[in-house]
Amino acid sequence: MLKALMKPLYPIYEQILWREIRKGPIPNHVGIIPDGNRRWARSNNSSINEAYLMGYKKLRNVLIWLLDLGVKNVTVFALSTENCTKRTRTELDVIMGYIKRGIEEMVTENFVDRYRIKVRAIGKLEMVSDDLRDTVKKVMERSASYLDRKLTLAICYGGRQEILDAVSRMIRDTNKKDLSNLTEEEFRKYFYDEELSDIDLVIRTSGEMRISNFLLWHLAYSELFFCEAYWPDFRRIDLWRAIRAYQRRVRRFGA
Repeated sequence: MLKALMKPLYPIYEQILWREIRKGPIPNHVGIIPDGNRRWARSNNSSINEAYLMGYKKLRNVLIWLLDLGVKNVTVFALSTENCTKRTRTELDVIMGYIKRGIEEMVTENFVDRYRIKVRAIGKLEMVSDDLRDTVKKVMERSASYLDRKLTLAICYGGRQEILDAVSRMIRDTNKKDLSNLTEEEFRKYFYDEELSDIDLVIRTSGEMRISNFLLWHLAYSELFFCEAYWPDFRRIDLWRAIRAYQRRVRRFGA
């Protein structure tokens, strides 16, 4: 009965929330950890393939919602290194297939060019299939000149591994033995993408309250928002609530 009475208020509440967040600061860089696809499949008596299909469609919607808000940079944790080593080959093929499909459709539907989005991929891309790697390479080349917005896909990515790889590259390239004067700016040059900015807001779905090795360096001062919904059930109003929570926090950066 209560739900029936409250239902007509939802559109009004959404309008109020929209007006409220439009008055506040919009994060420059949002990180997404789209968790809960498999649990969504179990709770809905659906297949893994159906769950990732719904998750793929949801990501398309969320990207548009973020663009509408004025968010300039989005990084999506598509696959972790742990996923790539511990998930079954069948499941990985499904996930990589939807990543490939999503990238191709961003190009064929003129999404990349219309919004002038630079697309980048970070991670151990040698672990993905050849056709996905080729697709990633093509969209990166096509969008390389765009400066307005940026979409970064973390594929077979691990934050600890990125830092280890950065140290290895730095020592190899500079032949340095004394690192006592090393600066953050110098060190960042050896990350997978030296242009990737720090993340302002991280949104993780499914109720899990951890960052799971996601961009450890870039999350040093990120605001974290954990949503109970499984990723396929994530709604626009959930995104707006995350933005409102971000706006209500005081970011002191250690001051």
